Amino acid sequence: MKAIIYMMSKEIRDGLRNRWVFATTLLLLMLALSLGFLGSSTTGEVKVDPLTVTVVSLSSLSVYLIPLIALLLSFDAIVGEVESGTMSLLLSYPISRWQVLVGKFLGHLTILSAATIVGYGLAGAVLQLAGGGLDFSVWMPFVHLIVASILLGASFLAIGYLVSSMTRERAATIGIVIAVWIFFVVIFDMVLLGVLIADTQHAVSASAVNIALLFNPTDVYRLLNLTGYENIALYSGMGGISEQLELSRWVLVVAQLLWIVIPFSLAVFRFRSKQI
Repeated sequence: MKAIIYMMSKEIRDGLRNRWVFATTLLLLMLALSLGFLGSSTTGEVKVDPLTVTVVSLSSLSVYLIPLIALLLSFDAIVGEVESGTMSLLLSYPISRWQVLVGKFLGHLTILSAATIVGYGLAGAVLQLAGGGLDFSVWMPFVHLIVASILLGASFLAIGYLVSSMTRERAATIGIVIAVWIFFVVIFDMVLLGVLIADTQHAVSASAVNIALLFNPTDVYRLLNLTGYENIALYSGMGGISEQLELSRWVLVVAQLLWIVIPFSLAVFRFRSKQI
């Protein structure tokens, strides 16, 4: 346990030294504030709380930003230290390989979680104060957004670790994680939409679509945020989808957790047999 805590604290110190924590927090804060204030012009007309507008907007844009931040944090977690020679030095100490990965992963997850909580949390408080005062009765969807964003980030951290454990050169890792990001954020949904448009005979059932969505962590994230609450679903235009969705919230949560556990477990398995 001490070895894991040591590796975790090392990654956090590195993140603070490299200003990752500050830069990520500021980026998320500015994004949330910008979306909140830009969308506030419509809230008076439709009687929607500014936080509701922000949740809908962030649920769409965080799909692009959170995975990218997570992949940038994790892509060289293994291959970078192997190339620099620090991994060989690290493994010369009484610490096992799985402890190295768990400690590094928890350190990166702490950095991402702190940035998300502080960045989005401060933005939510500012938006409510600007709208007339704090009303904690409408905060549950926003808190849900923060938790879901952390889980989404953890999923792509795990994917980044898996890619880093399978490659031998840092340059190749960068190319692969960019391709992974483009696939999950852009290509997957485009292909699914193309299949549905081409399916003029309605051979693809709603159940098949529901299952297909589980194979993309970003789609699971969207469904968690945009269909869990009636006001969010209505404002986002997904009210009809939420009524037809056959996946419960717990199924979506388990799917998101599996997107963390499976890639990270594969990364640990691959790293244990990796030549250093």
